Amino acid sequence: MNETIKSQLAHRTIREFTDQAVSDSVMHTLFEVAMRTPTSRGMQNASIIWVKDSEKKRTLAQINAQEYVARAPIYLLFVADLSRTAAVLEESGLNAAGAHTMDVYTEAFTDACLMVQNVVVAAESLGLGATILGGLLSDPGAVIDLLNLPQLTFPVLGLMLGYPNQHPQLKPRMAQELRVMVDHYERPDSWSEALADYDVLMHTYYDLRTADRREDTFTEQIRQKYGAVRPQHERLIQQLARQGFRVEAVAA
Repeated sequence: MNETIKSQLAHRTIREFTDQAVSDSVMHTLFEVAMRTPTSRGMQNASIIWVKDSEKKRTLAQINAQEYVARAPIYLLFVADLSRTAAVLEESGLNAAGAHTMDVYTEAFTDACLMVQNVVVAAESLGLGATILGGLLSDPGAVIDLLNLPQLTFPVLGLMLGYPNQHPQLKPRMAQELRVMVDHYERPDSWSEALADYDVLMHTYYDLRTADRREDTFTEQIRQKYGAVRPQHERLIQQLARQGFRVEAVAA
């Protein structure tokens, strides 16, 4: 057990921050961490937009449907970015079609996600708190328009950072035995039964919270969140196509 692991095991989502400013030197360090994040094929097809404009942060809060986003001292948008790659190809007199495919978008999406997590680990080690924001994908077109994202770029995740002004409970996680497998996929006879103990933990966690009090379980959240196909899926596909990615199947 070292200090890095202690910090990771103590991870909590922080939504409220103090007025203490995050220094430029700290931000420079976090951006350097982002630059050193592993990247698919070494292509570094992910970028970061530091949103400082307060009006834009208010709009992002509305898109995310989370009002506290507008109060975040630091808001970073992580972007899948194939625009740079396409430009290099075009400037070299080559066909840029290889930068438009969904497998390459997936590489860039993964790069952006890895950058987010790397920055979170670094930020928490420096005493900052963080919240990763996926709600912006409910309306990616609005984010694209707000921040003038060019063709072959796409918003992936937002990230709020600042010095914590709250100390929420540690949220329970499933036991390792349910998610760590050896040599092959291991599936219980009934996932609902296997998750019963975790449901009890989650129910107690929500029941004891001092804010956002609710009765809930993990399996009930699955039913609520995945019980029907959300309309956002179709909009996501449409916006990917709008940004120049080939979402249709390509014949061999």
